[in-house]
Amino acid sequence: MKNFIHRHITGRPFWVNLLWAIGLLVVIVLLFVLSLNWMTNHGVARTVPSVIGKPLPEVEKLLEDKGFEVVIQDSVFYDSLPPLAVVKQVPEADAVVKVNRTVYVTINRVIPPDVDMPNLKGYNLRNAEMLMKNLGLLLGDTTSRPDFAKNTVLDQLVNGAPIAPGTKIKVGSRIDLVVGSGVGAESLAVPNLVGLTYEQAVAMIESQGLILGAVVAPGIENKNSAYVVRQTPEVMDSKGRTFRIRPGQMMDLYLDVNPPAPSVPAPADTTAPAPSAPADGGDQ
Repeated sequence: MKNFIHRHITGRPFWVNLLWAIGLLVVIVLLFVLSLNWMTNHGVARTVPSVIGKPLPEVEKLLEDKGFEVVIQDSVFYDSLPPLAVVKQVPEADAVVKVNRTVYVTINRVIPPDVDMPNLKGYNLRNAEMLMKNLGLLLGDTTSRPDFAKNTVLDQLVNGAPIAPGTKIKVGSRIDLVVGSGVGAESLAVPNLVGLTYEQAVAMIESQGLILGAVVAPGIENKNSAYVVRQTPEVMDSKGRTFRIRPGQMMDLYLDVNPPAPSVPAPADTTAPAPSAPADGGDQ
């Protein structure tokens, strides 16, 4: 057999053998290219359908039926979309790509993630709302109470209970805010808090729409058992004229463990004419 092949090849001119070798090489190259196109589906393209907003099981079936592979790339949370809904896709809808191409999707989370509750106290209402929006929190009910800091957040609540800054809370939770409405237009007499316990004084301040300001209690560990011995503003001036205050303004308290001594009546108004002195009983 070897002698036959040897005679068959060597028995022909060199240029004939060269042509045979070139032809064989061309055939091999053509077979390789054709098989490569077949293996890679060259020229077979599909249009990527839009799957935004569709549930993940439906998306997987739709894309796999069209010859695509589905991979979950990321997850986010939007309270306006149902759980497992597709939020983003790559390639985008209507893109023309080869079959067997992978489509990456971002889905809406089933369980909302946690965030730290920010400290909104002292923020302007508009700024507080923007901060909550950036964290995925929603503005709930907004109520107001008299306070000199108008449109400023005074308290933050969830389901009617105060929530401390740093508390873990679900994205999408509603936060109720209490904001200042400014100082009231009508004034009232400054309440007399001297002699009351600290708790009683605070209750009276809040009931009249006033704000508790500074509390001076040197050396006192338990303020609730202390007494108010002085207040600012005071009830009346040295001439017996009553001071007035408007809702939203502050009152400062000075505490002591002992109740104050009984108050001394205010001095008479020195601007009034002095009464005539009684006549002396003896002759001059």
